[in-house]
Amino acid sequence: MEDKLVTLAIRTYQRAQMIKTVLEESGIETVIHNLNLEHPELAVGVRVRIKESDLPRALKIVEEMESAWEQDDVKVSAQEVLIPVDFADLVEKTIDFGFNFAKNMNAEVVFLYVYFSPAFTISEYHDVSTYSISDSELLRRIISSANADVEKMVNLINSRIAKAELPDVPFHFEMKEGVPEDQILDYCKKNKPALVVMGTHGKSITTELIGSVTAEVMESSVSPVFAVPVPVTLKSPEEIKRVAFLTNFDQKDLIAIDKTIELCKSDNLEIYFIHASEKNETWTEVMLAGIKSYFASHYPSLNAHYALLGAKNSPDLIDDYLKTKEIDLLAFNTRRRKLFSRLFNSGLAYKLVLSSDTMLFVTHV
Repeated sequence: MEDKLVTLAIRTYQRAQMIKTVLEESGIETVIHNLNLEHPELAVGVRVRIKESDLPRALKIVEEMESAWEQDDVKVSAQEVLIPVDFADLVEKTIDFGFNFAKNMNAEVVFLYVYFSPAFTISEYHDVSTYSISDSELLRRIISSANADVEKMVNLINSRIAKAELPDVPFHFEMKEGVPEDQILDYCKKNKPALVVMGTHGKSITTELIGSVTAEVMESSVSPVFAVPVPVTLKSPEEIKRVAFLTNFDQKDLIAIDKTIELCKSDNLEIYFIHASEKNETWTEVMLAGIKSYFASHYPSLNAHYALLGAKNSPDLIDDYLKTKEIDLLAFNTRRRKLFSRLFNSGLAYKLVLSSDTMLFVTHV
């Protein structure tokens, strides 16, 4: 009886062709199923199918190939400042901060634009499955429009650099297909940018979801994230004069505070150490005073203050304090959380992104 065809993997057209070549060199007959035969390079995924009897050997070969690809994808490069963009009006503010941070860090700016492709469908015909893009013309239009937007922004940035409105630092664009937060986090995992600079208002997003991509990246990124809300008028790190740091008295907070001070590059910096707790205990005051004393000895020019707020994890209470003290930047350290905990218990980063008009800086020490 003839061997039944089974699906080994669903990959992009280019990866599928590479897998097919290697498998056939190993004597494994391979078929690629993709209904978009006119423009296969536009496919977001195709099926690689083999005989069922070849499956164990083929799986081992593909696992070795993809392990090698992962190692190749993790590149060691010059320091980068990543700016995810969706070509909304807010992007000008993130560009201002991103380029100034890149200048201070002697880094390159990388713009990342993530676009959605048309939905795909899978059809079954006996034992052979086919994979198709529902509208290849729509995908071409999406890519064409994205390329036009990129070209327009490149010209604008070059013009601003020529007018000395932006520091003259190297920059380039990368385009990815997929879900924005997934692609941003994947880029951070592979490339380890020194900083991610994002806005907290997306293009054509409902009120409930404003800033949700930024919040997700803040809570899960391996890189520190700097978020710029819509009302902010500052444009460079040197303009940041008042910083609040939300502390839980963790030893790692000392490292995070060092990163925050280094990020700002501002003379006469004032820093407000905040601890939010539902209980007002004497030891919390002692700990805050100890932090103030530590930084007074290590940073003599630093003007430090401390405050105890009466409710833990309350964005409204924190935001009121920030407005009262005219804080330019709120910084804090957070641990990356697993998907399950993020789904059922939104973190402070998420709540602050949705409710605060203050710039945020989140580290993951």
